[in-house]
Amino acid sequence: MIIGKYPSLRLRRSRKDPWSRRLIQENTLSPNDFILPIFLIEGSNKRQEISSMPGVYRYTINRLSQIVDKAIKLGIPMIALFPKTQNSKKDELGTESLNENNLVCKAIQEVKKRYKNQIGIMCDVALDPYTSHGHDGLIKSNIILNDETIEVLINQSLLQAEMGCDVLAPSDMMDGRIGKIRKALDKNKFQNVQILSYAAKYASSFYGPFRDAVGSKGSLKGNKKTYQMDYRNSDEALREVALDIKEGADMVMVKPGMPYLDIIKSIKEKFKLPVFAYQVSGEYSLIETAITKKLINKDAIYESLVAFKRAGANAIVSYYADRIDKIIK
Repeated sequence: MIIGKYPSLRLRRSRKDPWSRRLIQENTLSPNDFILPIFLIEGSNKRQEISSMPGVYRYTINRLSQIVDKAIKLGIPMIALFPKTQNSKKDELGTESLNENNLVCKAIQEVKKRYKNQIGIMCDVALDPYTSHGHDGLIKSNIILNDETIEVLINQSLLQAEMGCDVLAPSDMMDGRIGKIRKALDKNKFQNVQILSYAAKYASSFYGPFRDAVGSKGSLKGNKKTYQMDYRNSDEALREVALDIKEGADMVMVKPGMPYLDIIKSIKEKFKLPVFAYQVSGEYSLIETAITKKLINKDAIYESLVAFKRAGANAIVSYYADRIDKIIK
């Protein structure tokens, strides 16, 4: 309902000056709104640029402080760890995910040893960085096995919790995994480890650069449409979220981000719980490429991030998080 009418009401009056626009702005950004993804690689003294993601790098464990120091200085609350596993360590069962000396486990221990609780650690719970076929679950006769995969995810979750992970983020989209992981965590005295469920993760075309970053792009056989969501559906996302809340999720993720602002808004309005958005690799690389080619200016970065807050997101996983001070300015 619109109250008032022109000419006695002129909405442009409050837009005339910068101070006035600041007074009535509905959404703002701060470092508190961000989670910084960090890619890990084997070796020593390496910071390796990802060609499909300009400005984003993979780090060896002994170079992690370079990026974590920056995140803490900026006031970012949490980092998210993603490994690029060597092909020689991948197999059909993703057994490297259960190796206490894998990249993620070593990174958790390094960050906790150096920084204690100065910054939170989020870990992906899924098998795709570790499987030779590039899928998030176990395969039999070309079918992704749901219940058998969950058993591996439970063990992966317990291992990461034992190493010191603060927030487990199951991104696999297997049915029922949140409840079983929560039950296992509680049984093993990890009651305070949080679960951020990728409750609404769509089978999207925007993941390409990420798969390049973790080394699963070339190995992926087929697609993930039998377990990730159909991007034509929105009511289904609400059902997924409702189930995960009942099973013990503390927070939920919508992925990708900008093409799914309507999903973020619907979830926030219906469930009133913390909703996170992932501004995925494809979104990031498209924006960066357009800026480089001078098709758009850098203000588009800020605009894209504010869109998530306007839709209702509590936090944003973004590859821009390590530059957020410059973006906000």
